[in-house]
Amino acid sequence: MSFTMVFTFVVTPLVIVMGLLIALSVNAIYERLKGIVIFFSLLPFVITPLIGALVLFWMIDSRGILGNLLQFMAGDPNLSLKASTGLMWMSLIVYGVWHAAPFAFVIFYAGLQTIPQDQMEAAQIDGANRLQRLRYVIIPYLMPLVTFVALIQLMDNFRVFEPIVGFNAGAHATSLSWAIFNDLGGETRQLSSAAATSVMTIIGVAILLTPVLIRTWRDFKVKT
Repeated sequence: MSFTMVFTFVVTPLVIVMGLLIALSVNAIYERLKGIVIFFSLLPFVITPLIGALVLFWMIDSRGILGNLLQFMAGDPNLSLKASTGLMWMSLIVYGVWHAAPFAFVIFYAGLQTIPQDQMEAAQIDGANRLQRLRYVIIPYLMPLVTFVALIQLMDNFRVFEPIVGFNAGAHATSLSWAIFNDLGGETRQLSSAAATSVMTIIGVAILLTPVLIRTWRDFKVKT
């Protein structure tokens, strides 16, 4: 199974779950603390992807804080995240969730502010606890946003590039953007291959967008 497929099927649901959990947590905390919590929650998304990847890359180095910690916990001074394909994939997945979850958080947090309070009050009157209100009121109300976040994340997975460069993981993981970069560089300069991969990427994104665009058009026609 290719890295892009693993990255897509693992990162996308994790981003949605983490973004929703962060949004629910921020929405429930004390009002005066929300500003600073939102600020720190958005930092991974604000940081340039390449810079963020480089920072985490040096943290997982054998001389970095995370690399040393893993070596200590495993009892193996020769353990290296950079030498193992599986561990490198895990590192890239962790980075992908860390970088993309704040975007999902912003979308879900905005959606939480628009939930009709009468529905929440009616659920409370009917005896629904927090988990039941989350399952039967909040999540159904946020489902269009969940679809939107999933679609954006799927499109982003087609162009994963900065993490592979930042982690120097070209020997362990590849993506469409990385393939295009390799075809355009080096001595061979396979321009035809790069062009074909670019067209495939555009077609893939168009296929992902088509159902959403059709549904949006139908909703617009119904409203008009």
